[in-house]
Amino acid sequence: MGHARTLSIGLSGLQGTLVEVESDVSNGLPAFAVVGLPDSSTLQARDRVRAASARSGVHLAQRRITTNLSPAFVQKHGSGFDLAIAVSVIAAQGDIDPSGPSRTVHLGELGLDGRIRPIPGVLPALMAALDSGIRRAVVPEENLDEARLIAGIEVTGAGHLSTVLHRWGAKIAVQSRHPVLAIAPEPEQPDPALTADFSDVIGQQQARRAAEVAAAGGHHLLMVGPPGAGKTMIASRIPTILPDLEDAEALAVSAIHSVAGRFDARQGLRRRPPFENPHHTASTAAVVGGGAGIAGPGAISRAHCGVLFLDEAPEFSSRVLEALREPLETGDITLHRSRGVTRYPARFQLVLAANPCPCGKAWGKGTDCTCSPQQRRRYLTRLSGPVLDRVDMRLGVGPVDVNRVDADPAESSAQIAERVQAARDRQRERYADHSFSINAQLPGPLLRTRFAPAPQDRRLLDHALSQDRLTLRGHDRVLRLAWTLADLDGADRPTAEHIGTALTLREGDHR
Repeated sequence: MGHARTLSIGLSGLQGTLVEVESDVSNGLPAFAVVGLPDSSTLQARDRVRAASARSGVHLAQRRITTNLSPAFVQKHGSGFDLAIAVSVIAAQGDIDPSGPSRTVHLGELGLDGRIRPIPGVLPALMAALDSGIRRAVVPEENLDEARLIAGIEVTGAGHLSTVLHRWGAKIAVQSRHPVLAIAPEPEQPDPALTADFSDVIGQQQARRAAEVAAAGGHHLLMVGPPGAGKTMIASRIPTILPDLEDAEALAVSAIHSVAGRFDARQGLRRRPPFENPHHTASTAAVVGGGAGIAGPGAISRAHCGVLFLDEAPEFSSRVLEALREPLETGDITLHRSRGVTRYPARFQLVLAANPCPCGKAWGKGTDCTCSPQQRRRYLTRLSGPVLDRVDMRLGVGPVDVNRVDADPAESSAQIAERVQAARDRQRERYADHSFSINAQLPGPLLRTRFAPAPQDRRLLDHALSQDRLTLRGHDRVLRLAWTLADLDGADRPTAEHIGTALTLREGDHR
């Protein structure tokens, strides 16, 4: 009897920790202990490993077996440690050479018949392994396409425990493998870029222009108008004019969706910006992230580098809306739970749509509205001042004027996307020496110094600030909008006209 070790990865959010799985088999009463702060699903590996090993042709010794998951002070959760525990125990009892698997990461859940089942989070797990200097890994066959997206690490797929043990030198026959009945992942929302197009939008030139500005600079947008005006249609088409994600962004977005169990590796890294559209009955945990023990990613994290659209925004719980305040400023979300603190990236574009009142008819003269003045005020004040202060543009979207539709032919998403891409290229070149690449991320100190417009061009904006029509945060957001307008026009710096237009978009009639 002896001692052996192998490696696995413990995930907390997207942060992976290299876990040394060491097993000791010694004389004593038969027992199987797993220590090192495992949760209940990890602790249940004892029974899965014992049954899977026997079905693979290797019976665990009737000795005292102790498996330690090190570092022992870090909480371990999930069934992804099963394969590593099985390999280390079987190596410790001498059925395979202990030196073989000692520097290889093993990931996978075991079935009682020895099958290796897929697990979520393989992509960030292998990223963590690579960062720790590990160059070999064994993963479930169903996760192999996902694992191969990580360059620099040799990955092997396995469908049965006997395959892994045979590869490490066990004198057993490789068992035939029956297909794994995997749990279906949470269904993806349909990608608007596959079917939608801005040419479908009739009229609404001002709203279309606001959507273009939002896409070009990464700005947040609120649209208020009666039902049927096209707010939802416009919002759902914003992803169609956004540029493809760069490599680092695509890897981060894919890792988030891998942890959430919503990543289809057959299509490669996610290159298109995600679009999340939670229902207004969604809980705070569903939107910002949560769950028992270790928090999972919510809609705001799944919308990282993309669009989070809240339709019927005043109908959302005030707790949900207020929970967006910090992520809108910091670009990430930190979730504190009983078993640890988890951080997820959450730099998204927020698009809000709302009716002017509960019945939706308080537009224009509002003669058909059946709501009382108090109901109207109470309805839109559900969007609190601190939340609205973080929204760059506030736009009224009225009914379509059918008499002007033919005079204003609709542009396609491809035409708008060319202008958005050109504006993004100007921003990337301008901010090449900085850690950000779009105007919405331009820090306030730089905005008011190095990238400040000429004083004579800021007079209208400074006047609005002195009259308390804007907060200092609002002042900075107007300047960022002005930079985006300048980029769309091909100007070197924002002019007074750009700042005036940005101020109008910021102070739009939305109530």
